[in-house]
Amino acid sequence: MVDTETLRRFRNSGKGSQVSFTVKYFPYQLYPSASKEGEDKYEWYRKSRYGDPEEKMRMYITLMSAYGADVGIDFKFGGTVANTLDAHRVIQRIQEESGAEATDKLINALYQAYFENEQHPSSDVTLISAGIAAGLQETDVRAIVDDRAEGLQDVKMLIREQAGNGVESVPCIVLEGKRRDLTLVGLKEVEEYVKAMESIAKESV
Repeated sequence: MVDTETLRRFRNSGKGSQVSFTVKYFPYQLYPSASKEGEDKYEWYRKSRYGDPEEKMRMYITLMSAYGADVGIDFKFGGTVANTLDAHRVIQRIQEESGAEATDKLINALYQAYFENEQHPSSDVTLISAGIAAGLQETDVRAIVDDRAEGLQDVKMLIREQAGNGVESVPCIVLEGKRRDLTLVGLKEVEEYVKAMESIAKESV
């Protein structure tokens, strides 16, 4: 969702018309040991990230809510946190078979489901709904979701590659230009992403 806002502002800046670019998503899991069934998101954040204090959790919610409002995201903190491997598998299949535009729509639908609508991040219902939002036929996306073996080993290999490349946190965004690449690690202000894209665009024309 932040990447969508970044691209919108980049295009509106006038610099985007000077270059062509493709967005490609790679899988990475911060918590690969999380269960598929998952657990309460609010309680997980409160205990695992802040050692249980309610006050720190309230501060986190206030901070993230303000950040989200600035970029059009209505963050919610209920729902379930769970293993995302199935979601990554589906994303890679759709990216390979349906292209960049469908993948962008899929990612945004998944983000909205999890961050705003408090849905399970990788349940069959969430994945199928997101696939339909991306423009796929329900029968096609259901077949991808149901075929749990297809592409699974490839996704696991890609996750290992990202770890081998030094990725330790998300988001990790690599902007590849003609003269150099820029890597931005961790959550940034949207304007910082836009500025980086403008720098790469200027060097690439």
